[in-house]
Amino acid sequence: MLGATGICAAGIASVLLFILGYLVINGASSLSLSFFTQLPAPVGELGGGMANAIVGSGKILGLAVLFGVPIGFLGGVYLAEYASPVGAFVVRYVTDLLNGVPSIVIGIFAYSLIVLNAKHFSAFAGGVALGIMMIPISVRSTEEFLRAVPNGLREAALALGAPKWRVLATVVVPAARDGIVTGILLNLARVAGETAPLLFTAFSNRYWSSGIDQPTASLPVMIYTYAISPYEDWHRQAWAAAFVLLMLVLGMNIISKVVLMRSPLRGGR
Repeated sequence: MLGATGICAAGIASVLLFILGYLVINGASSLSLSFFTQLPAPVGELGGGMANAIVGSGKILGLAVLFGVPIGFLGGVYLAEYASPVGAFVVRYVTDLLNGVPSIVIGIFAYSLIVLNAKHFSAFAGGVALGIMMIPISVRSTEEFLRAVPNGLREAALALGAPKWRVLATVVVPAARDGIVTGILLNLARVAGETAPLLFTAFSNRYWSSGIDQPTASLPVMIYTYAISPYEDWHRQAWAAAFVLLMLVLGMNIISKVVLMRSPLRGGR
């Protein structure tokens, strides 16, 4: 059994190493300065880059954080500090159901709610779609890290006469801050590669998008578009974009682990 479990563990690690190696071979070799600084070249022409998609992905993810994280954070505070057993059960159950909804369904929902009413695609619609996907993980991660704060801290603050809202704002939440930040980073890493919701909401374009009320390019959609094209140079750029996206997700995961290790709730300093 020890050998079998070791083989399974090595198999899991080898899958990640194989993906990383394959992307490094096919993607890293296609990276250049123009990839990060230039707009896509016209169809049929060589060269160009995905600067608009990189900026667009950052814009959409920022909107997703602004929409999804506050709702998820406040929901997690309610579950950890205020909810009755029945209310907590209902909220957790609904949250878990929302977490299991396919991303394409959330994309269709945002399309019906925002795009059809506005009569055009937009970065705002994409941010709302990804923000909805961030809510359940924000709720559960916030709840878990708030519950990990020792009750002695709450009791000491309450014994000094502080109202409960002040105890939460100045004692409990700061103590769980590193864990909550970790949850947000992992949440971002999860939604950063979503393509289906953005096809229905932000869509894409080949130019710079000013503001949040226009169709906006993003790395996942550009990867999809370039990968299914008949042009070899587009395939090369799709590999490069996939490598950049994977490094972004991997970087957020590494940062979240470092933040969590430094958290006092996990024995860090």
